[in-house]
Amino acid sequence: MRPSTASQPWRVLLPVWAAGLAATVAAVYSTATTPYGIGELLGIGALLVFATLAERYPVPIDARDVEAQLSLSFVFGVAAIILFGWGPGTIVLACALTLVHVMQHRPLVRTLYNASVFAVSAVTAGAVTSLLDSGSPGGLLVTVAAGYATLVMVNLLLIALVMAATTSRSFTGVVGDGARQMAIPVALMCSAALMLVVLWERSPFFSAALIGPLLAIALYQRSQHREMRAMQLALTDPLTGLGNHRHFHERLQRELLDAHDHGAPLSLCLLDVDDFKRVNDRFGHPAGDRLLGQVAARLRQGGEAFRLGGDEFAILLPGADSHQAFTAAASVLERIATLKPEEGQVTASAGIATFPSQGVGRDELIRLADSALYWAKEHGKNQVRLYRPDVVELSELKRLAAGPDRAARYRAAASLAKAVDARDTYTGSHSQRVADLAARIAGRLGCDAEQIELTRLAASLHDLGKLAIPEEILRKPGPLTDPERLVLERHPQIGFRMLETLGVDPLAEWVLHHHERWDGAGYPDGLSGEAIPLGARIIFVADAYDAMTSDRVYRERLPEAEALAELEACAGTQFDPQVVAALARELGLDGRTGASTGEPHVRAAVAV
Repeated sequence: MRPSTASQPWRVLLPVWAAGLAATVAAVYSTATTPYGIGELLGIGALLVFATLAERYPVPIDARDVEAQLSLSFVFGVAAIILFGWGPGTIVLACALTLVHVMQHRPLVRTLYNASVFAVSAVTAGAVTSLLDSGSPGGLLVTVAAGYATLVMVNLLLIALVMAATTSRSFTGVVGDGARQMAIPVALMCSAALMLVVLWERSPFFSAALIGPLLAIALYQRSQHREMRAMQLALTDPLTGLGNHRHFHERLQRELLDAHDHGAPLSLCLLDVDDFKRVNDRFGHPAGDRLLGQVAARLRQGGEAFRLGGDEFAILLPGADSHQAFTAAASVLERIATLKPEEGQVTASAGIATFPSQGVGRDELIRLADSALYWAKEHGKNQVRLYRPDVVELSELKRLAAGPDRAARYRAAASLAKAVDARDTYTGSHSQRVADLAARIAGRLGCDAEQIELTRLAASLHDLGKLAIPEEILRKPGPLTDPERLVLERHPQIGFRMLETLGVDPLAEWVLHHHERWDGAGYPDGLSGEAIPLGARIIFVADAYDAMTSDRVYRERLPEAEALAELEACAGTQFDPQVVAALARELGLDGRTGASTGEPHVRAAVAV
């Protein structure tokens, strides 16, 4: 491993430098005074060359930290210690590292420190191996393992010492992280060192069969690491270290498939920082970036977190139902609220949607969670909201109304209509059927394309006010009492108040008046004739027709021809005759019902 800074406190540098210098001088003296033969000197030189090559291309061991690396030079250093003694082993390791650092123009302080660490580590490993008997196969195994472990641990301890002295990380934390990261690579390299020693003792030439593959593995591992690093960077937000927008979509899709296969829930929490723009505007973007980094640190404790952009984040909670997700998200918001930056109090809002109870597809789950988040922001911020179709979709529709995406607005309206239908007594998608039929009638009446689509949208929301009506009234199996009918007849006004802020002018008016009668006996305002907006007259007819041709809890549906006959019987009193005639033409039943206009028929009044 390498220290990550060039400037080191003298209280750490000076003792290690002194120990390293002493170890190097002792190693040179020991080697110079030992009568090595030409073959042994050539062997030491070869190991030095291989160690230098290995040091030049260290093997990464943790993609999260590009400085966390192990060098195969340890393999050749340990082999030199076992084969030729601690002196040559120390020279091989210290010289290999120094040569590489000089070629790479590393800072002098760093070069001296790392060379000293290698020298001290090698001398310590040599002292340990000298106490062991390597004459037998078992003894050789123990000697190599002990020497390699000592070399790595002394190196790790000295590097951890300088990192703890120059960063905010603790000494024990650095040692623990390093030990976990290096455990498996060290074991593999130790076995490589054992094989190298065994082959060398048989014949130095045989060892070439191992040295070549070792160096090739190191180069391959580096290339693989570069590719993995590039892939990680492509999926990681550089500011916070969380997964980015692309990574989020890929992970969500995989987790959805896994949840579907195992029949397990999956909750998605979308979160953003409240009033984050104020931080950027008042304190600058660097302050905002620091704040986002602090928020990201809190998010990591809540689940797999991602930054989607700006101050928007996501947390995936596999296996968590809505209740569990709410608890986890509330805990995250509490941790964020404990932040005390210079910019002032920090809060966040969150919205949650859960598979499969609320959304089954990736895009749908995101949209529902985003709607819940929007609701949380609109109703006070600093809170978690679960997706509820009867509340959230209206906020979504209001938000979309201000934008140019008409298709998105219609999708939101359709979802809101489904929430209404889920509380009413109709079978199937009543609001969607009324919307489609109203659009067809508008087309028959010669309305332009924009008018037709507005009619469709208003018709899909004509019963929106029923969200505020007690469910026992909506689902009552028999006729309503007079007080109950008065409550139910308030739904146009309620829908009007809910829609008037949408910004699509005629919608709220059409919903308000879609129960006005042609003869003025309707509600809520008693309008008559052409004083009733055309869109409202169309919705009234489409609504009545679908009510009669749908199964209800207290009666079976009517055939199409019979339902149309009921409408024609009430045309001119309850319904606009031209709208009823347009419906007949659209259904292809014009002139075939045998009915004529006349007194209001009781059956047509089922649409309320």
